[in-house]
Parts: sequence; structure tokens; C-alpha cells
Amino acid sequence: MESKTWNDAVDRWVLTTSHKRDHSKDLIKLRWLNRYLSGVPLTDISLDIIFTIGHDKKLETSPSTANRYLALLRAILRAARDYWGWIDHAPKVKLFREPEPRVRWLKRAEAARLIKELPPHLSKMAAFTLSTGLRQHNVSYLRWSQIDLDRELAIIPASESKNNRPITVPLNSDAMNILNSVANEHHEYCFVYNRAPVDRTSTKAWAAAKKRSNIDNFRWHDLRHTWASWHVQNGTSLQELQLLGGWKTFEMVLRYAHLSGDHLVQAAKRIETGDQLPLL
Repeated sequence: MESKTWNDAVDRWVLTTSHKRDHSKDLIKLRWLNRYLSGVPLTDISLDIIFTIGHDKKLETSPSTANRYLALLRAILRAARDYWGWIDHAPKVKLFREPEPRVRWLKRAEAARLIKELPPHLSKMAAFTLSTGLRQHNVSYLRWSQIDLDRELAIIPASESKNNRPITVPLNSDAMNILNSVANEHHEYCFVYNRAPVDRTSTKAWAAAKKRSNIDNFRWHDLRHTWASWHVQNGTSLQELQLLGGWKTFEMVLRYAHLSGDHLVQAAKRIETGDQLPLL
């Protein structure tokens, strides 16, 4: 059988994974990987080449980002071995150790300052995120057809969910008030700017508002962290939070466990015995 090259594998991968929600991100990674692998037979992709790819990407960006590129390389090599029958052996791709998940959140007063400083379209989107915990893409492209005003729910279909599972999002009074305020702005999308969905939220206006609010080291996605942190601090259980946030695994919400200290104090008191037990 004719030896297949990396280019053959990329063509097959792109063709068979076009349905993936992050397909466009794969294309960006593949263009970068082509610097090292274009024209290379799959059987010649060695541990040394893989080491160089990981090392260079880590220096260029970070261990976490390098791991995303290495994971894609690993997935393609495994597909070539397990599904396409092009190679008998796929070299092991070792990922870098990543730092603990980052949790950056705002206090209520800080969030209020930021919302006040943002331009109206971003202010409403940010406030809606703080009320629902939805990811940026889901807020940017939220459609009125996904809103059940009578039941006060937003429905995120599996095709638009990060974990490929539908998410039902309860809308509290804050979220409902925000939706009411934008009800007449567009016939299809809930949040728009110049009559179009707001694809990018981390703009110069976002950066300027953070600076005026004296808030640093804060990304748009940290609004979701803030929402989750507020929930836990106000007594929402981690199991409830997992369902509200649409996380696939319980481990993903454990990053917020340390914020439930006050709530756990009350839990600990449930088995207090007073003076019914002798002191040890």
C-alpha cells in the first residue's frame, strides 16, 4: 500500500470532521502544524518531531495552548491507525502538565462598576451573562426562537453547546428584564450591535471599560466564573451548579468548591449535639 502522508491525513480529517463546532479552530491549528509536518509520511512522524512541535508551541504561547495542538495531532494519528488503517502504530503524544484551572471572579460592587462603564450593547450582554452563566458564543447568537417567555427559560440546542448536549437555562428576573429591554432591537437575535450579532466582545471598548473600572486580569469568560462563584456563595450546591451551567462532568465545578465555606458551616451544624456527648 502506498505510504500516506500528513497531508493525506489532514485532508481526510477535515472532510470527516466538518460537522464539529470547533472545526474552524482545527483549521487554524492544522495550518500551524503544517510547518513541521507537510509532506512527511505518517510512518516518519517520530517522537523527536512531536517533541519539537510541543516545545516550540509552548514557547510561543503556553503549555495549555500547546496541549490543544498536540491533542489534535494525537487524534489524527489515532484516526489514521484505528479508523483509516493507514498506519500500524501511532507514537505516543505526551501532553504538558497544565496549571490549576483559573477562577477569577468579581465582587458585586466591581461587577456593577464594570456594567456601568461598558457601552450599552456590551453592558446588556455582560449583565445577562452574570444572570445566566451562558458562554459568550451562546449569548452573542441567542435567538428569540430559543426563549420561552411564558416558562422563563432559554434553550441552548446541542449543536450550540460546548458539550454537545442541550442546555435548559432558567431565566431569573434580572435576565427577563434585560430581554425585555432589547425586545424590539432585532427580529431574530436578542443582542445586536448595528443590527448584527455581536461576535466579538473582548474589544477595545471592553478593555477601556475595565480600565475605567479599575479591574484587571479579567476576561469575558470570567463573567461565567463570577456567576458560578456568586451561586456557590449563596448556597447553590455544586450538583445544582453543574446542571445550571451545563458542565459535562462534576469535576469541572469542583473548582468552585472552596467558595462554599459559609454554606458548609451551616451544613456542619446539622449534626451538632450540644452537651449530649462527653468531651474527649
